[in-house]
This record gives sequence, structure tokens and C-alpha cells, in this order.
Amino acid sequence: MLKIAYHPIYKYELPKGHRFPMEKYDLLPQQLLHEGTCSEENFFEPEIPNNKHFFTVHDPEYFFDLLNIKLTQKAARKIGFPLSEVLIEREMIIADGTIKASEFALKNGIAMNIAGGTHHAFSNRGEAFCMLNDQAIGAKYLQNNKLAKKILIVDLDVHQGNGTAEIFRKDATVFTFSMHGKSNYPFQKEISDLDIALENNTKDEEYLRLLKNILPKLIQQEKPDFIYYLCGVDVIETDKLGKLALTLEGCKERDRFVLQTCFNLQIPVMCSMGGGYSPEIKTIVEAHANTFRLVQEIYF
Repeated sequence: MLKIAYHPIYKYELPKGHRFPMEKYDLLPQQLLHEGTCSEENFFEPEIPNNKHFFTVHDPEYFFDLLNIKLTQKAARKIGFPLSEVLIEREMIIADGTIKASEFALKNGIAMNIAGGTHHAFSNRGEAFCMLNDQAIGAKYLQNNKLAKKILIVDLDVHQGNGTAEIFRKDATVFTFSMHGKSNYPFQKEISDLDIALENNTKDEEYLRLLKNILPKLIQQEKPDFIYYLCGVDVIETDKLGKLALTLEGCKERDRFVLQTCFNLQIPVMCSMGGGYSPEIKTIVEAHANTFRLVQEIYF
């Protein structure tokens, strides 16, 4: 059975006028339940995990400054959210959702988090709506508990996974692959193990051609025993913060290829949803919902 991390805190109320679409975290599970893609028993509710899990990838000084809301004004501004105890609790719960989903993926082949994909969180700072790097935390959890040895992070959000790249820069046991917009945020990129930078307005055909050529060879080369998939839907042409031009169907085909590849090779995969900032919330929800529909079709 597909297991999906979801907590009501995911839909955190931001100040009026803030551009981040928090409502998607509430509307997406509602849509999946309404259409019958998922039932209540597919969902589990994560909690606040032990702090030790954060120290595997984040500097304790940064973590405690964040926890106690003692970041400098400059550091807090880079995150982009007005910081609060509840918001930080939310970020910690998201990380626990990814930790627990990683364990479910080992049992069932795949598991998902309604939120997550906080790939702009560095070891010692946060950026761009990201404070704690959920997939990095999950990866080290698996390795430290001897549940996986070699991990591949497939980051197909429109923005480079700069925080993830920095965290694993000197760690050969985690391979970071980011395929993103060349001229998009972050404007000063980190160096992933493999970066594919795409030109503005890249469309379905070129995007899928590159992905289908690269991913199988990369898996064959690295031989991971676990994959994290960051499946941001900010690659679609309507996205306010992206500069690519995929259609909804092209984004769905992207997910189909990644998921089918993992399924065929019997490599467990954990999916975090990542970004999606189209003007109409129904577009964001539909793009994300496609990922869950495909998982049920391919795996269950």
C-alpha cells in the first residue's frame, strides 16, 4: 500500500499577500481522496523527530538559532518566511515525514510526502522557503541505520538543489543530480555531482529526451540502492517562478519515466513534492496529483 506523509500543520497560515501557495498542501490530499486515488489509510501523520536527526546534515549552531528564532535579520530574510515557532515546527514535522516515508519505501517500493523537497536548505543556513533539508536528512537516516549504502538524489525541481549539493559535496555515498533552469534561482549555483542546466522555454520534447538519455545511464553507473525523487511541478509553462515550458502532460511523462524506471529496476524511491507556483491553484494541484495517480498505477 502507498503511504503518504501528511500533517494539518503543512497548511500553515502565512500573512495575507505572501506569494507561497500553502493551500496546496491541504487541497492536494482533499483532491486525492475525492477522486478515489487515495483513501484515508494511505496517509500517516508525522511528528517532531529527535533533534539528533537534524545534526547529521545541519550545523548544531544553525539549528538551535533557527529553533530559538535567533537568526540574524539577514539570515531570516534569505529564508523568505516570517519566522515563528509553528513554522519551524512545521519544517521539523516535514523532515519526519520524509524519514518515515523512507522506511515505508523500503517496505513497499515507494512512499511520498505531501510536502518536502526543501533543497535550498544548506548545512548552516536556509534559503528560499527552505530551512531544514528533508531529503538530505532522510538519506543520512537510512545510511546511519544501515538501511541503505549508496543513495541517488534525483532533483527535477526547476531550481537547482543548491543546499543539497553543498551538504553532500564531499560525500561520495550520496550522488546529487539536479536538472534545472540555467538562468533561474539560485543565480549563483553550487556544484552537484551532475548538473544539467536548461535554457529558458525548454519544452517537453527536449526535456524528456535529455532525462531519458541521462537517468538510466546514471543509475547504471552509480548503482544506488535507494533513490530520492524531488518532483517539483514548477517546470510547467504557467509557473510564476520557473522559466521552462513543459505542459502538464510533459510533466506527467517526466514522472512516469522516473517512477517506471525505479519500479523496473526495483530500487526503492521516496518522493518529496517540491515547488509549484502557477497562478491558478487548480493547476498546481492537478500537476502534483498526477504524480500520485502514476504511483498508484505503476506500483499498486
